[in-house]
Amino acid sequence: MSSLISCVAWVKRGAAAQHPRKYVLDEKELERVSALAHIELEDARVELERAHKAAIKMGKGAEGEEADDNDEDEDEDQWVDEEEDSMAVDEEKPKKLAEPSAKTDDLSQYNLDDYDDDDEATGGFGPFSNIKGLTFHRDNADDPYITAKEDPEDEEREELEILPTDNLIVAAKTEDDVSQLEIYVYDDSQENLYVHHDLMLPNFPLCLEWLNFSPASSSGMETDGPAKFGNYIAVGTMDPEIEIWSLDVIESMYPDMVLGRPDKTTAHVPVPVGTGKKKRKKMKQRPRSSVHHVDAVLGLSWNKTHRHMLASASADQTVKLWDLSRTPVADEEGTGESVPAVRSFEVHKDKVQAVQWNEREPTVLLSGSYDRTVRVFDSRAPDTGVGSVLGSDVEAIRWDPWESHAFYVSLENGLVLNFDARTLPTDLASPSPARFTVSAHDGAASALDVNPLIRGCICTGGADKVVKVWNVDQTEGSKPSVSMVASRNMEVGKVFSAVFSPDDPLTIAAAGSKAKLQIWDVGANAGARKAFASKLVEAGKMVKERESSGLIGVVSDDEEDTDADGDAGEDDS
Repeated sequence: MSSLISCVAWVKRGAAAQHPRKYVLDEKELERVSALAHIELEDARVELERAHKAAIKMGKGAEGEEADDNDEDEDEDQWVDEEEDSMAVDEEKPKKLAEPSAKTDDLSQYNLDDYDDDDEATGGFGPFSNIKGLTFHRDNADDPYITAKEDPEDEEREELEILPTDNLIVAAKTEDDVSQLEIYVYDDSQENLYVHHDLMLPNFPLCLEWLNFSPASSSGMETDGPAKFGNYIAVGTMDPEIEIWSLDVIESMYPDMVLGRPDKTTAHVPVPVGTGKKKRKKMKQRPRSSVHHVDAVLGLSWNKTHRHMLASASADQTVKLWDLSRTPVADEEGTGESVPAVRSFEVHKDKVQAVQWNEREPTVLLSGSYDRTVRVFDSRAPDTGVGSVLGSDVEAIRWDPWESHAFYVSLENGLVLNFDARTLPTDLASPSPARFTVSAHDGAASALDVNPLIRGCICTGGADKVVKVWNVDQTEGSKPSVSMVASRNMEVGKVFSAVFSPDDPLTIAAAGSKAKLQIWDVGANAGARKAFASKLVEAGKMVKERESSGLIGVVSDDEEDTDADGDAGEDDS
């Protein structure tokens, strides 16, 4: 599998803990993990003891029979005590050797036999004349002459500090068949982007969703009433489960919550079907479940109004709702605990690629599928929903935060469409016309986002390796006019994700097939500032001019310092 970043998510400034804490696997956490991972408590305890012994051995060397220095025949008189004054010398002077022969030695004029006595007789030379005056301290904290004490914990605490002016960016990265979440810190004032820490994942990640609601099974959850705030990321992978991780805990080994249960079927394994010469391999049909997914999770959406609700879209052709405030319960087989879904919707006939809550109407869901349809329905009455037939598979969907009834859809054929949900029919017998259509990319328009800070500003990214920013002007009673403001090859390969910053009006994070995260400050483009000038004033936002081209990435240590202009591949319009 090639290296890539499949999806990206922003974290608002001030949402992350200033000083992240380290993961602690104590007895209470061990019990939670054993139930979460569906393993026996005693097996988990044994593995923990093995890891602890291995850590001690690596840190202090082998002990007992396995020690390399265990030699029974070794003379104890030859041992050196390194714990006590290892630099001191014996007080008893060695006995002099036998007197030299009468024959004159060529070196006798140097009186080498009495050479060691010269320093003591003459008072020595400076403070180092007697080596006994030196005292060796294994720890600098014990040395009274070192006044500037250094605390390693304070240094590490300072290195891991996240300032209130910093953004976090979570990237789902897969490299050499190993998947992980890389958590970046982005300092806009210094144009600095670096990896803060990472979290290992069990399978290939497909979607991310940030949320600030602390799950019920979280080891660090708050218990002061219903408002449980935190800093979490929900991850959908090729597995049917949904993992929720805390971004304020580093070196985590297990997620804070797992929604659903492991796939215990062999549905993903091709099995022979038929007999004789007609035998062929076919994917075994997965039996659907109303309480958990049975296939990969392709899309996630957190409800910002009803903060305990999470929606998911899956390759099992269903959309499910999850209550994050529910505690895990024992599964049907009795092999562990799981969190079941509270509702399941079968509104599509093929894999459901994406789902999103409507922020203005928090009970309404929008979903898009490989059956080439989009559906808008109320989660309280899904059978009365409306929808539209499209000409290609759905890649991404987004509600317009500025119009409660409008939404965007990007397709595999490179088109981006805008619909008014109020005009969509309940019957999907024929296609419904869109309010406007944009031919955005050559190839799939795999990334789509709507600016939350500026009205009528959207960005798209596609298989043509280009990220584009569009200006949508609409006056009451007239057809919207759409114009491309800027486009850029952000050097991330095929673009899989392009997302606007929640704090800066013209900042985009993008990633793709090159496993590289890049930040594009579109405000560095004079044409973009001019095109959105009136909208920036209306929104009360300011965009500062930069001397650089506005493309910011992680600079590796072995990378040569290159010109930051980044003109190569740039096509600003």
